[in-house]
This record gives sequence, structure tokens and C-alpha cells, in this order.
Amino acid sequence: MAFEFGGKTVATTASGYLVDQDDWNRELAEYLAGLEKITLTDRHWDLIDYLRSEYFDNNQSTPNTRTILKAMSEKWNAKLDQKTLYDLFPLDPSKQGGRIAGLPESRRKGGY
Repeated sequence: MAFEFGGKTVATTASGYLVDQDDWNRELAEYLAGLEKITLTDRHWDLIDYLRSEYFDNNQSTPNTRTILKAMSEKWNAKLDQKTLYDLFPLDPSKQGGRIAGLPESRRKGGY
């Protein structure tokens, strides 16, 4: 699959993940989030930035929901529950968040 964005063709897999992570930028993330009826807030960006950092700076790590929950609890200095993350990315913080973050599809099983 592919779509036009910013004057270029962006290729995606059948499940909507970018084929080339170099196509990603913040404007594209806003566009992808909009397709999923999500308006990105600072908390969304914190989670997206965390996922991208883990992937690109930590041996292509794709954290599960429990790991994201712990990291965001520390970042936001608050005791969070899963609902907080699912309010941001209802289809799964690690998978939907990763898709909007321009990361490849995680092959990990389970979200928690």
C-alpha cells in the first residue's frame, strides 16, 4: 500500500506500518494519527518519542505496554494505569503508537 504525503509517495505494509522508517517525520505522524481519529498531545509525543528512542537507540527494542507504562509513569512523575495509555492509543499503545511513530510492526506476542 502507498499514499501521497508532502509531495512524495510513502509506502506502507498491509497493516499500515511504514516500509521505510526514513519517511517518518512529525508532520507525517500528525497525519497518520488523524487517520486514526487521534489528535496528538504532549503526552502522545512523549510516548512516541520514547518508542522511537527505544527502537533507534536501544537495539531496535519494541517495548510492551508494561514497559511503556513504567517509563511514562517515571516521565510524568505519576502513578499511571493501563487505561491512561489506552486513552492515548486505544488500539494498543505499543502497536498503534509504534505505527504512528513510524516504526516497523512488532512481532512480539501480547501487549502486557
